[in-house]
Amino acid sequence: MLAPIIHILPLTVIQRERLLPIPGTIVVRRGQKVAARDVIAVANLAPEHILLNIARGLGVSIQEADGIVRCKENDELREGDLIAGPVGLTRRVVRAPANGKVMLVGEGQVLLELEKEPFELRAGMVGTVEKLIPDFGAVVKTTGALIQGVWGNDQADFGLMQVKISELNDELSASQIDVSLRGTILMGGHCDDPAVLEKAASVPIKGLILASMSSSLIPKAKKMNYPIIILEGFGKLSLNPISYNLLTTNQNREVSLNADIFDRNTRQRPEVIIPLPTGRELTSPIVIETFSVGQQVRLVRSPYQARIGKINYLYNDLVQFPNGVRAPGAQISFNDEERVIEPLANLEVVI
Repeated sequence: MLAPIIHILPLTVIQRERLLPIPGTIVVRRGQKVAARDVIAVANLAPEHILLNIARGLGVSIQEADGIVRCKENDELREGDLIAGPVGLTRRVVRAPANGKVMLVGEGQVLLELEKEPFELRAGMVGTVEKLIPDFGAVVKTTGALIQGVWGNDQADFGLMQVKISELNDELSASQIDVSLRGTILMGGHCDDPAVLEKAASVPIKGLILASMSSSLIPKAKKMNYPIIILEGFGKLSLNPISYNLLTTNQNREVSLNADIFDRNTRQRPEVIIPLPTGRELTSPIVIETFSVGQQVRLVRSPYQARIGKINYLYNDLVQFPNGVRAPGAQISFNDEERVIEPLANLEVVI
């Protein structure tokens, strides 16, 4: 059976693609060292257009409106520039609502293409440009700690990490969040209060790492303008000790938060990357395809959800479980004492 993998590694090689949504211009070179905030590519995203109805706005006919328009196609306008008028006793006018370019004039209307700043794609982590992807971006490589989670709200950012968890089963409260956390990545325990997400947004923070979260908060978490990563799952779950040790010992380090949507098919997961220096050669994480005895595994469903154990034995035949289901199974031990039998579908390998 194909074994899903979750990475929780204190030091490894990490390579990540950074890609523009549309073709653009790459501004780095292969082998260049980059910081998290460095721009690696730029692109002009789809322009925004606004249609100004001059005739209606000034209360004149279409023919009159065409006669009082003061600009022509391809004119560059600055915010506040005169577009049409004045007319009437009150000398009414229409002015440009923002910087832009006149695309069309006629039929009593003016179409403006608003000026927008180019989209800048940033490296997102400290590292080296390993490979260029023509027109779209680059592969950035670094060494450091990698902690993957189970849910993300599809956003990304980076900043210094501040830890607000002292026990594996701690809860994060709104009272723990204040202005001193502005611009940081906040690490907390369990969250079941929407006020926590709202206060974090008002500070504002750069990102939020949670051990677990109430499922009722998913709609609100998706609307937040900062990345949120859930490491263990939904419901009140304690943080696993491996992730706890990695995160708490790296307080005040810059971390990259990529709250990707979990995709079991592509093995894409939300993840925390903590760049760390190393004086030795490292290899990329091992790719494992199947379960085997001795592997460290994480359980993904109750009653042992989020616990980490070891495979002691793999059953050759299908195992019948208390709910009547027959499925491939394994014997799992926790701390070499407690043993349980679980379906392989409830396991993911921890590397």
